[in-house]
Amino acid sequence: MPETFIPSGTTDVADLIKWAAAEGKPLSLHGHRSKAGLGRPAQTEYALDIGRLSGILDYEAAELVLTLRPGTLVSDVEKLLGASNQMLAFEPPDYGPLWGGPASRGTIGGAIGCNLAGPRRFKAGAVRDHLLGFAGVSGRGEIFKAGAKVVKNVTGYDLPKLVCGAYGTLVALTEVTLKVLPAPEKTRTVLIFGLDDTKAIQALSAAATSPHEVAGLAHLPAGIAAQSGVGYVAKAGTAITAIRIEGTDVSVKARCEALRDLLGGYGPLEELHSMNSAWLWREIRDVAAFALPQDRVLWRLSVPPMNGPIVTATITAAEPDARFFYDWAGGLIWLTLPHAHDAHAALVRNAVAAQGGGHAMLFRADLATRAAVPVFQPQPEALAALSRRVKDSFDPMNILNPGRMAPSAGA
Repeated sequence: MPETFIPSGTTDVADLIKWAAAEGKPLSLHGHRSKAGLGRPAQTEYALDIGRLSGILDYEAAELVLTLRPGTLVSDVEKLLGASNQMLAFEPPDYGPLWGGPASRGTIGGAIGCNLAGPRRFKAGAVRDHLLGFAGVSGRGEIFKAGAKVVKNVTGYDLPKLVCGAYGTLVALTEVTLKVLPAPEKTRTVLIFGLDDTKAIQALSAAATSPHEVAGLAHLPAGIAAQSGVGYVAKAGTAITAIRIEGTDVSVKARCEALRDLLGGYGPLEELHSMNSAWLWREIRDVAAFALPQDRVLWRLSVPPMNGPIVTATITAAEPDARFFYDWAGGLIWLTLPHAHDAHAALVRNAVAAQGGGHAMLFRADLATRAAVPVFQPQPEALAALSRRVKDSFDPMNILNPGRMAPSAGA
């Protein structure tokens, strides 16, 4: 285990990074380590624990703006917002159990750094669409701020968007400001039973392009549906196609009725209300069906929605033990496969490339596999060169999370 530094504030973070840069000592950045299994494995002599930088700095409920430290637990933020009937609209997932860790240990900084969003993303946007501003420390040890507490604040480079999904390789965050939104008064889910993958994606597409403002679109094949929070409402071996509706009581009721009329020709319908609906979407959000067994590799695929069933059929033809389900109207596929030293990377990425392209991220695998197989979708050389230039501009000594996203030079 690396020696760990625990800063008490922004100045401490800057001093530690300045020392690391001067001494050529790379640092791995982490909070509560709930996502330590995500990305390439960090191999550094020293670690910087920013999980102690936690707490709410300012909450202007009337203005829908929240400022806090990055080590604040997402679960604590959700409790705070819930008391004011507000929410994080990007629906941050809780992936800790996917790597065998405890639930409810994810931090806001981790959600931002990994750009993690749940089933509502196709409607509400990603984390980067809700990060208004931040303060942090570059790889030079320089303290700087970007953005502000208003939505229209961008002049020049939009740095808040840049740090989302950078996995701590550009800046050590010390403060973040997020836009929050009112929580829906009511939530219901319309279920269609028994559809194959192709018909299900067609039904989800019809719902997505309807005027009924859906807030969740997922399809669980039969084997996955049986493990879900609504398995009890479906017959054994029955697939579930789910469409979530949110809003005021009257509006939700009317839109559910309209969706039932629109989709009634696809198959038998049912509705989930309140707690059962929330349970289902929480399990979809957290990929709960694939938490066990831990030795199976897990892939996260982003593809054109209508091509998803062909991608999964291609993979299943070569590896019959593949298991999967669809989110984001079919644009997001969660895929789990038996352990293999290469994580079936060629099979998965070739299947994606053959159907219009997309992205295939290795979400869970053992240390040796994540060190040997590209975890993130390989970039074209021009884009990879641009990424390296951005990294160099923020962290010229390659101090912050080196190798987390791609092998470091000379590795």
